[in-house]
Amino acid sequence: MSAHEDRVRSERIGFDQVLGFTIADRHARGRVLRLGPTLETILSAHDYPPAIKHLLAEALMLTALMGSLMKEEDGQLTLQAQAQGGAVDLLVCDYLGGALRGYVSHDPEKCKVVGTSPRLETLFGEGYLAITFDLASSGERYQGIVPLEGDSLTRACEAYFAQSEQVPTLLRVGIRSEGAHCVAGGLLVQHFPEGEEGRERLHAKEDHPEWEHVAIMAGSTRHDELVDPSLSLEDLLIRLFHEEREVRVEPLSTLSRGCRCTVEHYQSILSRFPEDQRAEMRDPDGTIPVDCAFCSKIIRVPV
Repeated sequence: MSAHEDRVRSERIGFDQVLGFTIADRHARGRVLRLGPTLETILSAHDYPPAIKHLLAEALMLTALMGSLMKEEDGQLTLQAQAQGGAVDLLVCDYLGGALRGYVSHDPEKCKVVGTSPRLETLFGEGYLAITFDLASSGERYQGIVPLEGDSLTRACEAYFAQSEQVPTLLRVGIRSEGAHCVAGGLLVQHFPEGEEGRERLHAKEDHPEWEHVAIMAGSTRHDELVDPSLSLEDLLIRLFHEEREVRVEPLSTLSRGCRCTVEHYQSILSRFPEDQRAEMRDPDGTIPVDCAFCSKIIRVPV
């Protein structure tokens, strides 16, 4: 292995992992994670301009942070933004059992004039952000919708938790992009006073002394710390919460690219169409071509 290959390999260690933690004395829980190869694989499916690449990287990080809160392995979280009048008309990402995928539909001409760090209204115009939790065990679906307002998707997601969940939540996301190389780091912290998760929380307020303390500590996270491969996720938590009596951590879990564009998946979908409609969709070779926007592939499905 060359010195360059060894360096690249060392930089990838610690990426595509999520670490859950709890600060029991403060009634707080959280997630910290980094994305590397998985993020690059998803972004490489399309030739996104820099602003859209950054937007999708942020959206994937937020999706992973929120999705990893789900206790059900087969539960799914979907983050979707729809808008009109801007450079982006659709953004969709989802998380299922540690598998991520995402896609952005955008106007290339409008993207040329939005700059490198545009605000949400510049990118989207007028629109909304929907966050949906699908619970496989019960078949229940929970969805919250908030306006696409503020300077970033991260702020919009914080507004979602404040308005829809009424849970004090802090989110931090850092992204470093150099050509085709892109890494991202993220931190999510929430407050659950006066009761365990899932029970009534009458005193979950932004000005609660416990939450104010945790938010100040977590808010001190620097962008370079979130994306620094030499700083482990465990060490990052120690830096942030070294004053606490105890920070309980969960076993590390891994993240991966998880597009579900298989022949079998599309066969199950297409089989629901009437035969006359399937006949119209078939090519002369007897297959139906399906364009997967997530991975930019054409899947030929025999039905």
